[in-house]
Amino acid sequence: MRIAVPKESRDTRVAATPETVTKMVKAGLAVSVEAGAGLSSQIEDADFIKAGAVIVPDAVALFAEADVLLKVQPPARHALTGLHESEMTRPGAIWISLLWPLSNIEDMKQLAARRISAFALDLMPRITRAQRMDVLSAMSSLAGYKAVLVAASAFGRFVPMMTTAAGTLPPARVLILGAGVAGLQAIATAKRLGAIVEVFDTRPAVKEQVESLGAEFIALNLEQAAAEDRGGYAKSLSEHHLTQERALIAERARNADIVITTALVPGKAAPVLITKDAVAGMKKGSVIVDLAVEQGGNCELTQVGQTTACGITLIGAVNLPATLPVHASQMYARNVLAFLLHLGVDKSAPLNLSDEIVQGTLVTHQGEIVHAGVKAAVVS
Repeated sequence: MRIAVPKESRDTRVAATPETVTKMVKAGLAVSVEAGAGLSSQIEDADFIKAGAVIVPDAVALFAEADVLLKVQPPARHALTGLHESEMTRPGAIWISLLWPLSNIEDMKQLAARRISAFALDLMPRITRAQRMDVLSAMSSLAGYKAVLVAASAFGRFVPMMTTAAGTLPPARVLILGAGVAGLQAIATAKRLGAIVEVFDTRPAVKEQVESLGAEFIALNLEQAAAEDRGGYAKSLSEHHLTQERALIAERARNADIVITTALVPGKAAPVLITKDAVAGMKKGSVIVDLAVEQGGNCELTQVGQTTACGITLIGAVNLPATLPVHASQMYARNVLAFLLHLGVDKSAPLNLSDEIVQGTLVTHQGEIVHAGVKAAVVS
């Protein structure tokens, strides 16, 4: 089975590293890497060659000969060839990457039309067996860490308390919305920088985790069943509870110097937690970093990039893991390797369509969109 690792045209990360290539080769796989694929992650072509890969300078040939494509981003128009990557992939091949299928329906239709078996790593089931393949958790950890650093850089004051000859300067107050993987990493990072940290989450079950990191937990007093689904993710709230939630957040945001928002509901637009009125009520010079901006944003005024409104710096942070490409690539590549080995390395063996991990991530197969959620979105 020939594995191909193309160079990403919209990302600094790469889907394989010399470490994972070595393990693929030991498993009996032939690995081809596009020339320069790892340069943004500080990996030279020579490093891949030493690990057992073949370097292919021609992207068209790389795609055409691959049994399995390992990528970071969904298929797009190739920067050099001008061809769409789904068109470059041979029919019957396997595609493994982040796909965000509900936001890329037309791309999913193209993959199906090419009879490509496409796996969306962003749809990985949240089960124990899949933990080593959990790309979203790995990337969210990086995003939560970097979000705090981005906020601290944009903030016009010290984050920790500073005692100087000119007097004592108080620590910054950081409010974090959402205590998932990104939120927990943001808590830990903000605490390391010396901030006072408050955390809001609708799920009562995360209170212990938040407090173990030294932050104060802000509760909405919901029953766990109303706030959390069976996978541990936050549920959409009723309009009544959402109004209560926004009022509580606005109250806490008035005293915050930095707000980091991480709240997402799988398969739906991000909930608006900070209204424009809440932004207007915040202290001038405060900073909001919205990690949910690509899904609509947790702040009503956030746009992609950096803007200012009501004297508040609003940062719509996009793809922060790609700003840490070395570790992001290491983590992503290990997740991908675990998933690839789970699928199996026998070219002649059919996919195990009854497996929960395969069912949860397989979007297109044998000319059709097979994922129930994506299929429903296409029909609607």
